Amino acid sequence: MDIPSGFDPAGFTPGFLDHGGPYYLGPVADGVRVVGLLICPHHINYQDAAHGGVISTFADVALSHAVYDAERPRLAPSTVTLTVNYLAAAKLGDWLEARVRIDRLGGRTAYTSGGIWRGPEQIATMSGVFSFRRP
Repeated sequence: MDIPSGFDPAGFTPGFLDHGGPYYLGPVADGVRVVGLLICPHHINYQDAAHGGVISTFADVALSHAVYDAERPRLAPSTVTLTVNYLAAAKLGDWLEARVRIDRLGGRTAYTSGGIWRGPEQIATMSGVFSFRRP
């Protein structure tokens, strides 16, 4: 599958995220940038589905990116809590999109929620709390 129009490589800092992605940044929806992920062979588990850790990492990446991108200068969020509910499996070649809401952005804490979608089907719900310090 090709990467959908409007999505570009995220170019996140090298390291752990290189192993979970590659991730893509897409259009802004409801004030927050959509994050994309194409399910590749290195994401697949013994059941021929994306490993749950791939989905939870994707959720963490998307939720934290929303906080990071919420202000200028950018914030540097750290995950406090992350909850992922799995609704359906992602398979090899699936294009996934994470759509996020910032429910509350306080002085040092952000509350976020959203979902991971494969086309019109939601395959996971997610929520997270992030701490940060403003520069």
